Amino acid sequence: MKFLMSVLVLAVMMSSCNKGEGKGGTATIQGFVKLVHHPDDDYTLTPDTMAAAKTDVFLVYGDNGYFGDDVETGQDGMYQFEYLTPGCYTVYAYSTLPSGEKIAVSEDVELARGAVAQVPTLYIHDGKAYGTSIVKGRVHASFYHNGSWQGEGWAYEHRVYIRRVGEEMHFDDVRVGADGWFAFQKLQPGEYEVFTVTEDITTEMPELLFQSITVGEAGQILELDEQFEVVINV
Repeated sequence: MKFLMSVLVLAVMMSSCNKGEGKGGTATIQGFVKLVHHPDDDYTLTPDTMAAAKTDVFLVYGDNGYFGDDVETGQDGMYQFEYLTPGCYTVYAYSTLPSGEKIAVSEDVELARGAVAQVPTLYIHDGKAYGTSIVKGRVHASFYHNGSWQGEGWAYEHRVYIRRVGEEMHFDDVRVGADGWFAFQKLQPGEYEVFTVTEDITTEMPELLFQSITVGEAGQILELDEQFEVVINV
């Protein structure tokens, strides 16, 4: 009975990822890291993907709460951890948000004795547009002078504002392009109000026109439900 219990305990220990991982073996972990760059002032949200050269990659031994080793990728984005014992490992690198916050991108690896384990490519992200979305809209204008209609067209150079729902002040503003379009970039998920100014035809007093929109997740290009129709006294 004692012998049987000893065998069971040994089997549990051998199957666990808590013991044995680390240096001193003949196994290797290797892989590549690619950088997905999200450039600013790109209204397509199209990122550039390239080899992540000179990027730190970390290796966690078993269930340890901290990394046991780290290496730097080469010019081709490749990394390698050598002389490892059998067991369970976690490989990770960091994506960086525009705020500077870092988010770990990881893969788990189960390593056999003498094996060379190829880890799926780690895709890390950076750039001012990473983790954000774009809201687009259009402004059309009717032009008046002393109450008389002068024509209509796209509201070129007209200013549009955006604020978070529940806040009084806007945090950004843009001007309308020659084709009537405007866009707000780098928006985090949340609820927003987009607004612009129109005028009363007779009194020429300014009034605000609002539209609400919800950015549900990052990486979206959203368009307002309707174009703004404004009156501009010239």
